[in-house]
Amino acid sequence: MAIKLVAQNKKASFDYFLEDKYEAGIELSGTEVKAIRQGKCSIKESTVRIDRKGEIHILNMHISHYEQGNRYNKDPFRPRKLLLHRREIDKLKGAMKERGYTIVATKVYFKDHLVKVEIALAKGKKNYDKRHDIAKKDQLREAEKNFKIKNL
Repeated sequence: MAIKLVAQNKKASFDYFLEDKYEAGIELSGTEVKAIRQGKCSIKESTVRIDRKGEIHILNMHISHYEQGNRYNKDPFRPRKLLLHRREIDKLKGAMKERGYTIVATKVYFKDHLVKVEIALAKGKKNYDKRHDIAKKDQLREAEKNFKIKNL
């Protein structure tokens, strides 16, 4: 299966502890798919919500207008329905009722010819957790730098 990454939310792994990951289809119009093929997609500010009907939607996902789409273009920030099995939605809904859990979009990619969104069940990090991650990355960077200098 050919996977082509279109957009990634790197900030999500910095702000949250990502626990369970799910692959969801997304309901799009034709011009939106063409815009995503050109790489005009962003999920930095996006959120995922479950509505009263039990449907799951992604909000604030930006898909730019397709240049040749003229009147068939949709609103770039419109809510888009995610396609998941009922038992997966129920599992996510139950986890959201627990304290501190949220659903975050982490990646948008093509799997064969279909657009997929990877969503994750996440728990928010505290500031000291974020500082710990930054310190850990700095230590790794220093160790790699010293290793590289030593082997020259």
